[in-house]
Amino acid sequence: MTKPTHLWRASALALALALPGLAAAQAPAGKAPEAKAAETPAPAPIAPDTVVAKVNGQPITGGDLAVASDDPALSLPGVDDAQKQGLLVDYLVDLKVGAQAAEAAKVAETPDFKRKLNYFRDKLLLDEYLEREARKAATPEAARAVYDQSVKLMKPEEEVHARHILVDNEAEAKKIAARIKGGEDFGKVAAETSKDPGSKTEGGDLGWFTKERMVKEFADAAFKLPVGQVSDPIKTQFGWHVIKVEEKRVKPLPTFDELKEQIDQHLIRKAQQDLILKLRQEAKIERTAAAPPSPSEQKPEAAEPKKP
Repeated sequence: MTKPTHLWRASALALALALPGLAAAQAPAGKAPEAKAAETPAPAPIAPDTVVAKVNGQPITGGDLAVASDDPALSLPGVDDAQKQGLLVDYLVDLKVGAQAAEAAKVAETPDFKRKLNYFRDKLLLDEYLEREARKAATPEAARAVYDQSVKLMKPEEEVHARHILVDNEAEAKKIAARIKGGEDFGKVAAETSKDPGSKTEGGDLGWFTKERMVKEFADAAFKLPVGQVSDPIKTQFGWHVIKVEEKRVKPLPTFDELKEQIDQHLIRKAQQDLILKLRQEAKIERTAAAPPSPSEQKPEAAEPKKP
């Protein structure tokens, strides 16, 4: 039988979240649901040392509440801040009650618990240390330098802004191409005849795209077609297309602001990796004979020479 390691999660928090659904399920049939009450105003911040509850004399503080609020497992989407704070206090009370019972049962004295405690302490220490140190690397100057270097490496790409009409067969595509070349509005014909649900309501408009975003036959035709002209029918795996090119341009380079968050994450990850490598190099690490081999230390087997 699997050990129920997560039974403690069925606390006041879980029960409180379940109650609204339970109440709705038990409502009399045919009764109209009541109007949703206005959201409770966000609660004022609680100072870290402020006691919000006591369990057998042991305090639960605003600081404890803040730590629980940051726990991804307790994100509680759809619950407003005031309700969440109240639910978290109930959760921390259950946590404290359970922890006190576990202490009384001497759970903390077992070798297994001590190993787990040491592991999670080391993990939490490392996470906090890496986050603190790595954020020092994500300076505005470093981010700007990465952006400038990245922009230099970006190759200019041509983009096309085009419309298309998709149909099932060549004969129908030829008729549509003739209508448009005869003066009918492309957007109106697209709305009337196109089988592409994604662009039909937009008059066949596909927006701007680079060549690699489209299947080869479509891309080749669209990028060769002069601006303002309508193509003959083009066959792809999706059917038959009639294409009109509206505009062409060189794809604009992304701005610094558009890439800043991505660059910051890159700088943080790189700083963390570099820091771990530095710490390993400076540490005295001894792997005993009982340790499994590290993948980084395993050498690939030499390939046998080809027989003549």
